[in-house]
Amino acid sequence: MKLKQRVVLLAILLVIFIFTKVFLIDNLDTSAANREDQRAFHHMMANLHVELDPRLDHTLQSPWEIAAQWVVPREVYPEETPELGAVMHAMTTKKIIKADVGYKGTQLKALLILEGGQKVVFKPKRYARDYVVEGEPYAGYDRHNAEVAAFHLDRILGFRRAPLVVGRFVNLRTEIKPVATEQLLGTFMTVGNNTCFYGKCYYCRETEPACADGDIMEGSVTLWLPDVWPLQKHRHPWGRTYREGKLARWEYDESYCDAVKKTSPYDSGPRLLDIIDTAVFDYLIGNADRHHYESFQDDEGASMLILLDNAKSFGNPALDERSILAPLYQCCIIRVSTWNRLNYLKNGVLKSALKTAMSHDPISPVLSDRHLDALDQRLVSILATVKQCTDQFGTDVVLVEDRMTLSHL
Repeated sequence: MKLKQRVVLLAILLVIFIFTKVFLIDNLDTSAANREDQRAFHHMMANLHVELDPRLDHTLQSPWEIAAQWVVPREVYPEETPELGAVMHAMTTKKIIKADVGYKGTQLKALLILEGGQKVVFKPKRYARDYVVEGEPYAGYDRHNAEVAAFHLDRILGFRRAPLVVGRFVNLRTEIKPVATEQLLGTFMTVGNNTCFYGKCYYCRETEPACADGDIMEGSVTLWLPDVWPLQKHRHPWGRTYREGKLARWEYDESYCDAVKKTSPYDSGPRLLDIIDTAVFDYLIGNADRHHYESFQDDEGASMLILLDNAKSFGNPALDERSILAPLYQCCIIRVSTWNRLNYLKNGVLKSALKTAMSHDPISPVLSDRHLDALDQRLVSILATVKQCTDQFGTDVVLVEDRMTLSHL
């Protein structure tokens, strides 16, 4: 064989070797990533049911200290949480030592201090489980059971960005009134044979109190994040105007996402992908009220979008508000890990998983069957939306790798 032919043959073999190596490495990396997603999914499914058990592995620590140590910039709680049941048991049983009006906001709530000094936010029951909230997708009072369901959906999706929530029954006469501040106590009243209160908030009215069944009030308690992690509030780039006849830019500008990508903190880091994840989360629960969101302070876009205030959810199971998905269908990107998790949950798995996850809760059943069915229906719509994006732009553009190594040391 002539020298020239040998050189050409070697060059061809070298090219084949390089392409083969790149192809194999890419596929090995993808396969490894997919295997990790499958492992995480199976682990989550195996630990869906959380028994509310007071026993702790770390006997020298309180449940509040354990939960506070879980919080890191990208998670509120870790994947491995053997003490989750103990923390939630404490949230629903620990003695209330102080009760005050809720923090600033538009909806009725109370701030409770539990034994050991832990703050929780109490949201009272306002609707029966099968009540349908008509009107705009953000209409109606806060739904306490929606907070419980949203927390468990956060677990199932593998986001771990929602503070812990559990249902609780409180006796307003014996548990709340004796430890209530004058400000809260002044909003108590009796309607018929029921003890009621209307609190202090933007929409709180004496004419619209929340009433117990006698003295016993059903509600949800949300664990307050540790004070060492102060929050920063941001306007959601896909927020609504809440003014009739006034559209936000995203509602009429199809290229709006391109403008968002040029502004901080969406021009780099994980925040835009967090917005997409949150759109998926909110569409599943029917939450069209995320006009603002919180992250940790001074994070320069690196920390997570925290899934706070999910009570404007599960209002109308027949309403699929597609505009909630605008960040997804306008940007046409989504994390590979989120895409994989959504696919694992199709064909009825999501409904079954959420029902199992909530079955331990003191206020179970948390959701009506209609709302559970709506989740599976909305999941189909999300998968179809991503498919439209991949058909238009290709899988490599739409499915984005964004895996961060998280530490709880």
